[in-house]
Amino acid sequence: MTRESRAASPAALRARNRTARWLTEAFQPPVVVTLQLLISPVIEPGFPGTIGYGALAAVFVCVLPLFLLLILVRLGKVTDHHVSDRRQRAPVLLMALACVIAGLVVLSAVGSPRSVVVMVLGIVAGIVMLAAVSPFWKISGHAAAVSSAAAISVLMLGPAWLPLLILIPAVGWSRVVLRAHTLAQVVAGSLFGGLVMAGLWVVLRDWLL
Repeated sequence: MTRESRAASPAALRARNRTARWLTEAFQPPVVVTLQLLISPVIEPGFPGTIGYGALAAVFVCVLPLFLLLILVRLGKVTDHHVSDRRQRAPVLLMALACVIAGLVVLSAVGSPRSVVVMVLGIVAGIVMLAAVSPFWKISGHAAAVSSAAAISVLMLGPAWLPLLILIPAVGWSRVVLRAHTLAQVVAGSLFGGLVMAGLWVVLRDWLL
């Protein structure tokens, strides 16, 4: 190895880690799911006027759980906002589930479009399954969220949105680089989100819409 390549290696490593951190933060589950909910009414008449219902759903599904999680982090009850400690994941997911159920009640009361409710129900199913797995294995929530959102977006909006699928390996790579997950945990999360959660969305959509 030359002197120049040895000098470049630390810089390349720092650049790689910065990119990984940026991907992890930019595409963390609350951000991805919020965007997913905002576009959920697009398949029904009235969009973008109905986007407010998606925003209301995002308050209960993403904003409120994240706010409560940050409080727990500040109190020292949870390690960090990514819930890196596997043992802490099930209680946090159950807290998020309670917020989501409250959101479903509110959405029903205000006459939310069915497409928004379908999206929330799909997310509920995903949270329940992740909560069941979390005590035993640290499956990647980042990978599950981004793969679910990308797959559902393509199913809703058509082949023009296929480039979104590039985000799945990109975000998965970031989690492995940061040593937050193993490759197997990232692959499992990607398959769970892209097949199971997106599949549940399709079933619920066909049933309720």
